[in-house]
Amino acid sequence: MTTFLTILTQDYADWETALLNAVAKGYYGIETRFAAPGGKPVTSAGGLKVTPDVAIEDVDLDDFDVLLVNGGTAWSQPDAPDIGKLVRDALAAGKIVGGICDGTLALARSGVLDTVRHTSNSPDNLPKSGYNGADLYQDVPYAVTDGRIVTAPGTAPVSFMAAILDQLGLKDANLDFYLGLHAAQHKAA
Repeated sequence: MTTFLTILTQDYADWETALLNAVAKGYYGIETRFAAPGGKPVTSAGGLKVTPDVAIEDVDLDDFDVLLVNGGTAWSQPDAPDIGKLVRDALAAGKIVGGICDGTLALARSGVLDTVRHTSNSPDNLPKSGYNGADLYQDVPYAVTDGRIVTAPGTAPVSFMAAILDQLGLKDANLDFYLGLHAAQHKAA
């Protein structure tokens, strides 16, 4: 069974991976698990409390197929969790790695965005991470996929969902239907 592991931090942006995890579990039977610093409960920016399945420090590469780094204000703080080794090891093991919003800062710090096309909240968001991938930055409002890495601005949870599921070979009529549901609000009345 395919398993997603979503990394959450205190004040995480609850909307960014909610659609992805809900569709993955509800439509495709994917197991969804959550990790947080120290394995302690975290509360989202919107007040949603989550008790994680595992501490970030105790994550085992054999326990997931897709690593998702949810955004939130913690990633821009000096004491942000250091998940660089986990991210690099996941990619080396052939896992899919996704980062959305400020979750892309964690990917940038790990060095994995230095050689792939990627996006984030703005071109000014990642240089403060010390990464060397600015020439590959894509200033677009939707998810960007390069190899097994998917990145997205925080305003693009729907395209992030689609890109991750596409990486798993799950682009089908169910996904098209679900994307259509979320796009309907943008149609002219």
